Amino acid sequence: MTIDLNCDLGESFGVWPMGDDAAMIRLATSVNIACGFHAGDADTMKKTVDLAKTHGVSIGAHPGYRDLHGFGRRPIAGLTSREIENLVAYQIGALQAIATMAGHRVTHVKVHGALSNVACEDDTTARAIASAIKAVDSDLVFMVLANSRLVTAGEAAGLPMVHEVFADRAYEDDGSLVSRRKPDAVLHNADEIARRVVRMLQSGEVISITGKTIKMRMDTVCIHGDTPGAVNVARTLCKALKDNGIAVAPFRAMK
Repeated sequence: MTIDLNCDLGESFGVWPMGDDAAMIRLATSVNIACGFHAGDADTMKKTVDLAKTHGVSIGAHPGYRDLHGFGRRPIAGLTSREIENLVAYQIGALQAIATMAGHRVTHVKVHGALSNVACEDDTTARAIASAIKAVDSDLVFMVLANSRLVTAGEAAGLPMVHEVFADRAYEDDGSLVSRRKPDAVLHNADEIARRVVRMLQSGEVISITGKTIKMRMDTVCIHGDTPGAVNVARTLCKALKDNGIAVAPFRAMK
């Protein structure tokens, strides 16, 4: 058994640091880089791309709502499908330009925060995101929350996809992520997270916050780089995976 380990990075902005990208990038096999709308800036993007290239890690665009103040975790109502397409395409293009300058290549797209949460439940938003990705480059891999509307949209657009589960987030009974506004939505105990992920991968099932069993396809596991203690979580998880005969390797996309 093999699994990709992905992490959201490049989320610092100007003089304000966020996470330990240099340490996390040594543990991940793919990283999703903020493109300047919810976090990040040109200098941070370039620094993160350079790190990824040095360590042989694949990079993806991590587009979100234009919401620096709220870190892209607040829904922005009223956007048309065309506006969503444009904001996603704009951010992918920004990272592609930085990656080209650095001699690296963008391989995938994973939507961030509130934009992802909305798209997981709203077909129109999900289709707009998939449409933007396909229009920019139909070979870009769409990293989607397993069992969500993003999967349906990606299939309809004919995009290569990888299905994502989260190491450090709790799940509702319908397979959606528990809102960060609720208690225990974000998990922090590294040992418990490691045991949970190993069990998920071995069974192909996620256990919801109420104990419900949910079948999911799992191609990649996410650890949020901005979560306190993320490096320790990643190291503990990597050891647990190795101890249980689960290899960490780059994802293989499926259509």
